[in-house]
Amino acid sequence: MSELINNRQHRIETLKHIIRHLHAGEAPSQVREQMKRLVGETDYSEIVAMEQELIAEGMPVEEIQSMCDLHSQVTRDVLVQLPPPALPPGHPADTMRKENAALNRVLGDMRMAMAEIQTLADDSIPKGALLKWRHCYNDLMDIDKHYQRKENAIFSRLEVHGITGPSKVMWAKDDQVRDLLRELGQALAVADSTAGEWKLVAQTLGQAVLNAVSEMIYKEENILIPMCLTTFTEEDWGEIWLASPRYGWCLVAPGEGYQPPEKMLREGMHLPVSDHIALPTGTLNLTQLTSIFSSLPVDITFVDANDRVAFFSEGPDRVFARSRAILGRKVQHCHPPKSVNIVDQILEDFKSGRQNVAEFWINFQGRFVHIRYFAVRDNTGDYAGTLEVTQDVSQIRALEGERRLLSYDEPAPKGVN
Repeated sequence: MSELINNRQHRIETLKHIIRHLHAGEAPSQVREQMKRLVGETDYSEIVAMEQELIAEGMPVEEIQSMCDLHSQVTRDVLVQLPPPALPPGHPADTMRKENAALNRVLGDMRMAMAEIQTLADDSIPKGALLKWRHCYNDLMDIDKHYQRKENAIFSRLEVHGITGPSKVMWAKDDQVRDLLRELGQALAVADSTAGEWKLVAQTLGQAVLNAVSEMIYKEENILIPMCLTTFTEEDWGEIWLASPRYGWCLVAPGEGYQPPEKMLREGMHLPVSDHIALPTGTLNLTQLTSIFSSLPVDITFVDANDRVAFFSEGPDRVFARSRAILGRKVQHCHPPKSVNIVDQILEDFKSGRQNVAEFWINFQGRFVHIRYFAVRDNTGDYAGTLEVTQDVSQIRALEGERRLLSYDEPAPKGVN
């Protein structure tokens, strides 16, 4: 069986067969040799198809997630990458690649800082190297904006094209990176210790962060981005471009040159204006209704009876960023995999009528946030969807005494008469 298998489906079946051996405990070095001997060459689309078919055939997503780093390690020798197409500056894929290049530079600086500590005497205090390490860590925390754009703007478009496997696997790996960064941040926040202690942190947690971030960059550059470039339409990229500013940019600003389709740019993703909307308690035009939702001191998201995001309000200080890319998306796909079971439990309890309200409160980026979920029912009592209401209640919790006289906390925004 030393001859190369050139038929695409045969290669996918062979990949699945070899990967199953890896999951069964066969040594990665042996699996890598089988890849070279039986597959010869493959591309990103066959790797994606292999994982999607394994999931469709019953392999748990969690198992794919736990083994996906090994998947990429054993397939690197046979993965062939076609030359990337030329992209104008500011194209979402161009921005992702520039961000990955910047992240790689930060990783390189972090490696140097960690290596410098390794050269010091165990009883010394590595103040200079530690300061460099902490600075690199602060830069690396910008990666969350890169991941949020990917998870909310890009994965949703892949799902429209029927591609769900990479989204589930990559989101879980993103969360692993976030967890590792959180642990590293806690370690780096302690008072200065000896070089011997920092060496241990570098060899364990520090190296784990470097490996996890590097591995995700490899997956994005060699699988995710090429897949998107051959799958997405110009309208897909336009939606991603319009949604991206809500999540921000990682380390570098996007270039200028790309423009979405003219129709999308002209409409700006706004709904058409209608005259009036008659409600049981009054009549509003679309401008009034939109302005009311934008003025509420809470963030609202509505999920319909089919578990799809149907609406969200836009205020000046949203707690959690939203974009139109999530509209029509299954709400389960809008949450990290580790919390999907909680989402499903709430929806099940609301649909069955066992519960009508679920609430949580968390500390988030220095704010105390109250999150409530309400079952929405029609006038016959049938389940119509779920309303999420999120509010930063930090100031409310701090109130004391009474205020009975008119007093403004802040001046009106400029331009308001």
